[in-house]
Amino acid sequence: MALTVHRKSVKFIPDPKRVITRFFMPGQEDRAQAIIQRIVSLPEDSCRQLFNDVLRSFSKRHRNISKIFETNFKNVEHLVKRNGFEPDALTRERKLLIGSYFTQEYSIEAAAFFNPSIVEDPYQGNLNNGQLRVIASFRATGEGHISSIVFRSGTFDSTNNLTFAPAGNFVDVPEMVKRHVYKKTTFLRKLEEMRIVKDVVGTVMDRLGDSFIYGELLASIEETRKSIEITHTKEKVLQAINWLASSHYEITFSLDTAISERVIFPVSYSESNGIEDARFVKFTGEDGKVTYYATYTAYNGFTILPKLMETEDFYHFKIMPLHGNYAQNKGLALFPRKIGGKYAMISRCDGENIYIMYSDNINIWPDAVKIREPFLPEEFVKIGTAGSPIETERGWLLITHGVGPVRTYTLGAVLLDLDNPTRVIAYLDTPLLAPTEEEREGYVPNVVYSCGSIVHNGELIIPYGMSDYSSSFATVGLENLLDEMTAV
Repeated sequence: MALTVHRKSVKFIPDPKRVITRFFMPGQEDRAQAIIQRIVSLPEDSCRQLFNDVLRSFSKRHRNISKIFETNFKNVEHLVKRNGFEPDALTRERKLLIGSYFTQEYSIEAAAFFNPSIVEDPYQGNLNNGQLRVIASFRATGEGHISSIVFRSGTFDSTNNLTFAPAGNFVDVPEMVKRHVYKKTTFLRKLEEMRIVKDVVGTVMDRLGDSFIYGELLASIEETRKSIEITHTKEKVLQAINWLASSHYEITFSLDTAISERVIFPVSYSESNGIEDARFVKFTGEDGKVTYYATYTAYNGFTILPKLMETEDFYHFKIMPLHGNYAQNKGLALFPRKIGGKYAMISRCDGENIYIMYSDNINIWPDAVKIREPFLPEEFVKIGTAGSPIETERGWLLITHGVGPVRTYTLGAVLLDLDNPTRVIAYLDTPLLAPTEEEREGYVPNVVYSCGSIVHNGELIIPYGMSDYSSSFATVGLENLLDEMTAV
């Protein structure tokens, strides 16, 4: 029987109306001081009128815009004092007006909305038989090609028709919390894995104890800058040290935000150029506890850092880097449960082949076993995972992506042994999904790409990005797919 893949009519395209605010510093501090001087010089009536105009224009675009202006005023409060003004002597309207001049909007989804993954929603109440509530994550890209993670809530009915709730009216970034305590030995080991071993590392780390917090590290970096001659290379090393440390953090969204209003926007130096291709998975622990994890790639414009995100409710997230010589490159995907008492993860540590890693610690991955090399013509350039493995009665179903002629990306499938997933037991010898004429045009042509599928009502549901621009969904009968696979 031929393999039949059904493309859904649901499509997501970039939406420039989805905006957040960011702190805006126009030029150097002397220029900022000049802006503050002009605002403080405004007559009281003019200041009040101008602020009211700004408030009317932007209050319907953001939840609590006054609080945003207040936060950004505090970011430049030291410049207000440097100008000779006492902040407490300024009216509230003038403070908020100053804050508005150091605020900018950023359209998070203006350029692209792609590379989705899908998991069960933690809340499954108020559903009919055969329905499933899901959360889809997407890589959203805006000005400067900065990527973030956004979400949408959807429901499958008993015949797998898919309906998504309308996006909320606002887009909110979370509150960031830094609580991580670093162990010096582990920190130094990760720097070695990143090949950051210059002598300036010792200068910074020798000032710290066996454990330290982020603020202590920043102070040591500043002391190092003052005590030695800083070359371009040493400055890059100092930035890399800060990058690694700032990659540990926690974020919390307000409980009054809908899932579609939550955006995980780059907040640390390690992610300054984007959070790329989150692969979410519903992980069930040996005690039955459910945790949602996502592996993703942080990019700072200079190098990449594989990271792990953890949440139980999609309100509070813990973010941390992944350690180990084989937790490198893109394409990491966690298995949905332990195997043989160990965590298991798919890797493409060499940028070309698929590996499996096992570990007692979800953050540390010291070893890997190669399980699949490019084999079919559509994957001769490289092969990688398109999401976490899916457990079936016949084996672990791993959806893959391959790169073939003219850098065309297609999706494929392999089947791994349930008890020993280092053993490939079957594979699909033709593409599962290839770009159609309509799907091949976009920011990166000839690409279909997925970050995680799900099984419901006997069908494999595949969310996929189209040419790094937009997203859609496809379904295929699970048994149909498994029957069409060729045994090894």
